[in-house]
This record gives sequence, structure tokens and C-alpha cells, in this order.
Amino acid sequence: MVALSILDLARVADNTSPRMALDNARSLAGLAELCGYHRFWVAEHHNMPGIASAATSLLIAHIAAGTQTIRVGAGGIMLPNHAPLIVAEQFGTLAQLFPGRIDLGLGRAPGTDQATVRALRRTAMSAEHFPQDVLELQAYFSKEAADFSVQAVPAAGTEVPIWILGSSTYGASLAAEFGLPYAFASHFAPDQLMTALQVYRNRFRPSEHCSRPYVMVGVNIIAADTSAHAQYLSTTAKMSFTDLLRGVTRFSKPPIEDMDAYWNEAEEMRVRQMLACSVVGDREQVRVGIDALVEQTGADELMVVSDIYDFQERQRSIQLIAESMGMAPAFV
Repeated sequence: MVALSILDLARVADNTSPRMALDNARSLAGLAELCGYHRFWVAEHHNMPGIASAATSLLIAHIAAGTQTIRVGAGGIMLPNHAPLIVAEQFGTLAQLFPGRIDLGLGRAPGTDQATVRALRRTAMSAEHFPQDVLELQAYFSKEAADFSVQAVPAAGTEVPIWILGSSTYGASLAAEFGLPYAFASHFAPDQLMTALQVYRNRFRPSEHCSRPYVMVGVNIIAADTSAHAQYLSTTAKMSFTDLLRGVTRFSKPPIEDMDAYWNEAEEMRVRQMLACSVVGDREQVRVGIDALVEQTGADELMVVSDIYDFQERQRSIQLIAESMGMAPAFV
């Protein structure tokens, strides 16, 4: 059975505070652990009031401290925003505190707008050094790093697992060349999904880190007790993506009955394209949708995004998704 994991953005709604969003992420990870999910990741985004996971490594520590067994990590850290040494120090520390449970997914994009890119002190050349930065970061986690003249204390020997994240063939090629697991961001950019997976598998070179290609596919899944209610809940994500197209960053909004009153035809077409890799429905519809996606992609693991306004509804969705795959007993 395909492994299921969760990507959470610590969403701040118009009726919650950032602190509540951070604590909700921790509580959701606890539920995910109980339900049998494999990983719980959070992502680096900046200058977005509706997303509280900007200080990603700190949130990972908060979540890991509130759980026992589930793997916790970044999906991902936008590496060109940071010196590899700093990332290694942060994740080496996490690995020392929570041994065997920390993952590090790496992205090449800034995760924000251009004004914030400048505030992060990025330059036009930052992303071009991504392959070298990945190798440097790997080296800091190795056992040999204990003999380096510059060490990322206490990272040496922690061997934190590194993933390459992407939404194009660039990340797929790099992950294949370095022999690393690959996660495709089809939950918001599904256009090149199948092409990227083909590139990754065809070019993969086994390494000490990964002996065979390992693919994780991001997918929006919203489950509810009825199909109609799941469709209703999905309007929160549709509004968020519509706002993104408009260049507006807002708090998460409650679901609405009529999306046609919110978006125009061009926005609807674009949002539906961005959300094409989605499964919305009741328990049985979710199972069928997951099976179809796994058959299509051959994914080893699915990274579930369940963007739902009400936290109790989001918990219920995570529970129903697990139940649909036989991962957890039915409970309320």
C-alpha cells in the first residue's frame, strides 16, 4: 500500500491567531501519527499572513516535541534563501533532539514575492548555486564532517535524509543525478508531473542515500462524510488560489456556496488547472481517487494537502483519508 503523508502550511484563518495556527499544526501531526501517516511536513513561505510556517525549523521542533514516532520535516526549505551551513546547523540540531525522525526537503524557488526576495538578501545568482549548495549541505551531515575545518555543529554524522522538491524537470534531473528521493509539487503545479517523473526514473543513479528511484506526489485531498460537503469545503482552497492569481495574500476564508460569485471565467480555468491533481469527496470517492492517482504515477508515497478552513473539519478529513486506505480504525 502506498504510504500517505501530510503537508501542512500552518494556515491562519480570519478567526484564528498565528499561535493557534502553530498549535493546530502540532495537534494535526498528533492525529496523523495516531492514524498511521508516515510523515508530517511544513513548508517555508514568506510575507504571507495566512501561512505561519516561515520559521520552518522552529515549527518542526514544535511539532516533533508534540509527537512520538511520525517523521517530521520540511517540504521544504528554500535553500537559496539560506547559507547551507545555517541549514545544516538547524537540522543537525533537530536530528540530535529527535533522532531518526527528521527529513529535509529542499526547494530552489524563493517561496515569496520579489520584494521579499530582496529583503531576504537573495541575489539573481542565488538559485544558480542550488546543486552546489545541496552537495555542501550533504557534506555537513556526513560522518566525515567531523574532520572539516568548518563544521555545522552538531550536524556531523546525523545523515539527515535530503529530498529534492520540484514542479518541473529541473528538480527531477537533479534528484536523479544525485541519487536522492524526489517530491513533485503537483498539489499546485501539476502540468509537468508525468514528464518529470519519467525524467527522474530514466536518469536515476543509485547512491548511498537511495538505491532506487523513490517518488512522492503532492495531492490535494479533501474528504468529508458526504460528497456535497467535501465540495463545499474545497471552496476555501479555490478562493486561496484565486487570491494568489490576483496577487493578494489573505487569511484563509470560510467556504462558500457559490464560487461563480467569487472568481471570473479566466480565474476559474487557471485555478482548476492548478488544482487538477485533487481528490474531493466522501470516503469511497477518496479511495478510488487515490488508487487512480497511484496507478497513473506509480508513486511510492503521496503527500496530502487538505486545505480546510475549520480545524475540526480538517481533522475529520485527515481521519477519513486514513480510513479510506485502511490505515486507521473508524472513530469520531
